[in-house]
Amino acid sequence: MRIARTAALLSGLAFTGLAAAMPATAATASAPAQPAIIDGSNADSLHAAARMFAGGEEICSATIIAPDWILTARHCTQGAEGKDITFHVGDLDQTKGTEVKATAVHESEEADISLVQIDQQVETDYAPLGSEGDVKVGDEAEVYGWGATCTDKPEIECQSQQLKVAKVNVNSIDCPDGAAGTSVCADRGDGITAGGDSGGPMYANGKQVGVASTSDRQSYTAYINVTLYRDWIKSVAGV
Repeated sequence: MRIARTAALLSGLAFTGLAAAMPATAATASAPAQPAIIDGSNADSLHAAARMFAGGEEICSATIIAPDWILTARHCTQGAEGKDITFHVGDLDQTKGTEVKATAVHESEEADISLVQIDQQVETDYAPLGSEGDVKVGDEAEVYGWGATCTDKPEIECQSQQLKVAKVNVNSIDCPDGAAGTSVCADRGDGITAGGDSGGPMYANGKQVGVASTSDRQSYTAYINVTLYRDWIKSVAGV
């Protein structure tokens, strides 16, 4: 199935500023840093998370925000490079759950976020999207993903089978993101994101306030600030 796209891809796009954001399959030990969770712990709840695949290969994380809509990072959908995009939903184990297929991809022109429409309606808890004021400097946030758990070898070799969670400390809600857009930036708490966590959620005060974009795998991470792009999300997905 050929996936319809509503935003033209940026040719020759180079990410600067923060560490370059890349999906798990493109990462190597010497590549620029990017978002899976180093340290942290196994999650005991899905928090509407979904595992993203391109051509059957694990690539990113995501969240279900409505029965047939999934939110992820733009560099994840671009990183699929035309391959069929699928998601596993409904299980903490990325090898299990229900497989759903993308039928349309909508990529934001302003930020590193994408909305993916899927081929069936998923009955589950949907991520409650944050609005202005739901995340503040000084908040302790939680980040979720199936990404890399190592820094000493290619990230694709150490993707987590189980959904992981880490606590991070918000230091800005309007920092620039090297992958385009305005982010919630945070310092490492009990863990930090890495390759394969890209596209996954950041929660603060019970709401999803961010989408994983960039990270240095050591001390900081940047999540596109969902609260600033709610108008675009609503115009596409109705939520």
